[in-house]
Amino acid sequence: MTTREETLALWRKQEEAVRAKLAPPGVATLDDLKAGCGMEFLQKIWDGLLPSVPIGQTLDFIPVEGEPGRIVFQGTPDKRHYNPLGSVHGGYFCTLLDSAVGCAVHSMLPQGMGYTTLELKVNLVRALTEKTGPVRAEGKVIQVGKQVGIAEGRIIDADGRLYAHATTTCLVFPLP
Repeated sequence: MTTREETLALWRKQEEAVRAKLAPPGVATLDDLKAGCGMEFLQKIWDGLLPSVPIGQTLDFIPVEGEPGRIVFQGTPDKRHYNPLGSVHGGYFCTLLDSAVGCAVHSMLPQGMGYTTLELKVNLVRALTEKTGPVRAEGKVIQVGKQVGIAEGRIIDADGRLYAHATTTCLVFPLP
């Protein structure tokens, strides 16, 4: 069984390796988006060949694992993310989960196809604070068809405790 300290060491090592490759934040062009399938596009961002995602810089989270149908983001909530009540704002949960489940759908799209979130349902299970440490949002595809993509996601800590779970429905469409 892996200890919390071993899990945290692995997570920090993965995060450091990804951060070393990421390009500065920016927005990819439509031509970049159309140049390959969804997974190829995401991999180019992670390899630093395309700009990293601005919201990731704003909320300080990054992708740490990815394969077609499954994407994992990692972030460490701190006081910058707090609401007036003294815990992490629900928007942090929602943004982290929206990124994970949306990118899971994106990772399954063929070349020339795009998506947008139609619906995001998030259930917060317990509070995040600056003492929680790193958390991961894992998004997994349930089904991606010609017009609709559905995925589910979970936020967990290094002990495997659940903080939130979500489902999304995405509209899939041809890129212009």
